[in-house]
Amino acid sequence: MASAPSLDTSFDTSFNTSLDALFNAPLELVLTQSATLGEGLQWHDGRWWWTDIEGATLQAWRPGDAATSVCPLPDRLGSFAHCRSGRVLLGLSKRLAFSTLDDALALSSLETVTPVDAAEPRTRINDGRTDRRGHFVFGTMNEAKERRTIASFYQFSMRHGLRRLALPAVAIANSLCFSLDGRTMYFCDTLTRRIQQCAYDAESAQVSDLRLFAEMDQAQAWPDGSTIDAEGCLWNAQWGAGRVARYDPEGRLMGVFTAPAAHTSCPAIGGPGLDQLMLTTARQELSREALAAQPLSGSLFGLRLPRALGVPDTLFDDR
Repeated sequence: MASAPSLDTSFDTSFNTSLDALFNAPLELVLTQSATLGEGLQWHDGRWWWTDIEGATLQAWRPGDAATSVCPLPDRLGSFAHCRSGRVLLGLSKRLAFSTLDDALALSSLETVTPVDAAEPRTRINDGRTDRRGHFVFGTMNEAKERRTIASFYQFSMRHGLRRLALPAVAIANSLCFSLDGRTMYFCDTLTRRIQQCAYDAESAQVSDLRLFAEMDQAQAWPDGSTIDAEGCLWNAQWGAGRVARYDPEGRLMGVFTAPAAHTSCPAIGGPGLDQLMLTTARQELSREALAAQPLSGSLFGLRLPRALGVPDTLFDDR
């Protein structure tokens, strides 16, 4: 099953300038899509991978290919991780599962590993990624209208199974990423409009020294997915503001890039030279009028950076 991209993108390579000089530039349309809720963007094995959560699909696209590979799933996919074995660990709504896929993303097996929040019908798995040691760290979200803080953060490993992290309960877990040395974890409850950080020990799943990292500087900006670059800076997609922001390791805002879609959801830096910024977007929660004004919502946008800043995600250790 595949959908054809409407645009071949080679990314503009004609400039020779600093990253600071590019800030406030609009991101380019890379791949026309109509994702209801594009999320989880990653660069892996020469392709961009992401999920349309509400579409219950995992998708992958190799730059230059004429089509996007699409894997329909039996449930919504909040986040995922590529494994050392070649399998993909899927964070489906209420469970973690190993999947075996061929190159076209045809699903040949799906094995449930563990249920998540089985007794709480209001939550589902949301944002997640591997830590630097190859454990899968993810959070849940409360889908009920009242958005009470009943969701949690977890770590999953083959050795220790599922362990809840000792962090405050949240309404919508997001922005999960790790410092280059793996000792600091970044995360947020989107509804607080603040990104937090804490000391993190991968082997014991212990967290401590919880503190503020950055606060949104615009009333319409809500922190969504994040990633750490090769210089230790954090890139955050800001839902509602149509932008992705870069923060230095001290949490200071360095600059932003804009997209013609209000609901920017997840950034990643990859590509063959690890110098391409990419961003998923969403159509969810947009009125008919807003969709008419932002018809490219749900597409992928990007920009070539002046230097290699990508840090590949660690493979999940499924041995």
